[in-house]
Amino acid sequence: MAQPLMPKATAVWLVENTSLTFEQVADFCGLHVLEVKGIADGDVAQGIKGMDPVASGQLTRAEIERCQNDSDARLQVSESKYKLPPIAPRKGPRYTPVSRRQDRPDAIAWLVRNHPELTDAQISKLVGTTKPTIQSVRDRSHWNSANIKPVDPVTLGLCTQIELDAAVQKAARKAERERKKAAKAAGGTGETLLPASETTAPEPAPEPEIAADEEEDREKKSYDADSVFAKLKDVKIEDESED
Repeated sequence: MAQPLMPKATAVWLVENTSLTFEQVADFCGLHVLEVKGIADGDVAQGIKGMDPVASGQLTRAEIERCQNDSDARLQVSESKYKLPPIAPRKGPRYTPVSRRQDRPDAIAWLVRNHPELTDAQISKLVGTTKPTIQSVRDRSHWNSANIKPVDPVTLGLCTQIELDAAVQKAARKAERERKKAAKAAGGTGETLLPASETTAPEPAPEPEIAADEEEDREKKSYDADSVFAKLKDVKIEDESED
C-alpha cells in the first residue's frame, strides 16, 4: 500500500485528532506500533507539526470514521489526481540535524550494548555517524565518554523502529549464515568440538587376560626339578628290570 506524504507528521495529526488505534495509524503511515505509541506519549517526533491528510487529499472524513468504528479495518489512501515520481532509496550516510548530533554517541552506546550483532556499517547507516566515532564509543576513548548514556535511537528520533528492526533482522540472518558455514567447515555436524584435554588423553590400558593354553603352560612350568629327575629314575629302573 502506498504511504502518505510526510508519514510521521501525518501520524502526529492522526494521533492528536482521531480515535484510531496505534495499529491503524502505524499501518497507514508505514511506522512501527511502538513508534506511534512513542508519538502519543510525547517521546517521539517532538517538535514535528502534524499534517492533515484530509486537507492534502490523502484521506477522507468518511474513511477515518469507518476505521474509527471498526478497529480491525485499515485506512485506504485516496487516489491522488497527480502522479508523483517514485521516491528513490536513500544512499550514503543519513543526514542528522544539528540539534540531534550531540545525541548520536548515546544512540551508538545503546546499539553496541543491546545489539552487538550489528556491524559498524549498519550502526553508521542507522544513526548517521562515522566508524571512528563508533569505535571511540566502543573502547570508551570518546572525548565525552564520561557523560555518554545509552539511549534508544528511536526515542532520540535518529531512526525509525522499522529501520532498526530491519537492521537487527539482517544482522541476525548474517550471523546465522556464518554459524552454519563454520559448522559445515568443521565437519557438518554443527556440534561443539571437544576440548583438547579429552581428545588427546591416552586411553587406559586394558586389563591382561590369561588364555587357557597360557594357563596350562604355566602349570607345566610349575613342576620342580626334583620331581622331574624322580620320574626319569623310575623309568630307568623299569627298563633294567625288563632286561
